[in-house]
Amino acid sequence: MDRSSTQTADTPELGEIIDLDRYPLHEPTTAAYVAAVDAAREGLRSVGCAVVKDLVRPEAVARLNEEIIERKHTTHFSTQVMNPYFHTEVDETYPANHPVNTFLERSSGFIPGDSWEGNCATDVMFRAPELARFLADCLEIPELHCYADPLAGLTANILDPGQLFTWHFDTNDFAVTVLVQEADDGGRFEYYPGIRNAEDEGFDRIAGVLAGERAGVHTLDLRPGDMQIFRGRHSLHQVSRVPANSRPRHAAIFAYTEEAGVIGRVARTQQLFGRVLQEHLDAEEARVRSDTLID
Repeated sequence: MDRSSTQTADTPELGEIIDLDRYPLHEPTTAAYVAAVDAAREGLRSVGCAVVKDLVRPEAVARLNEEIIERKHTTHFSTQVMNPYFHTEVDETYPANHPVNTFLERSSGFIPGDSWEGNCATDVMFRAPELARFLADCLEIPELHCYADPLAGLTANILDPGQLFTWHFDTNDFAVTVLVQEADDGGRFEYYPGIRNAEDEGFDRIAGVLAGERAGVHTLDLRPGDMQIFRGRHSLHQVSRVPANSRPRHAAIFAYTEEAGVIGRVARTQQLFGRVLQEHLDAEEARVRSDTLID
């Protein structure tokens, strides 16, 4: 899709979406910008997570939610029993009670990237260079690029009543999420920061969390309009079950990469979106892993 050709008079300005008075992303030398970056850096350094409260204006939150509802018919819903590494098969090289062989329900849905037009508010926010620069500053890296994956770059995660996104790790070093509609109950983001690293898989700690231990687990009190920056490659995390009598939980997911042109892995793409494109197959042949973690 040529997104530039879809810009119209109805395309919102960034200031209509993000509260630029409180968070002047367009003015990175101001005290308010520096304070927001410093606060995010502190959270990311200490617990691998930062929450930018009320980044999105209330009226824009409603618009983002309307856009999700309009596209919800394109959601790929799936229910799997999987381990924290998104694997679904027993690995007999590990004990039966090992995290690799501990399988839990994941039931949720994703609206794919090719459902979003370039003039919608969600896409405008995702592709705003001011937001990418702010996020790079918070993460203390030189620059960020919108994830080039045609399905997983801009998505929305849907948890309908009865669903949950169980304990898992991300393949990317960090994730950026905006809560758009909270559940009436449940649907809480929970995580254990830094439970593993490149030298230590942390299997004993992971086994404890999967068995129900709560020591070391953080729970975020997110509200619609809050942006979360999260280092999910090394931190085990989940979104708890949304009760059967609750409204759905909607979250927009903005994916960025430090290098341009990155495409996601075939297996994970198939699991989350139920399909892959030729771009995924081509990228898989050329892929080089950045670490030796299970996944």
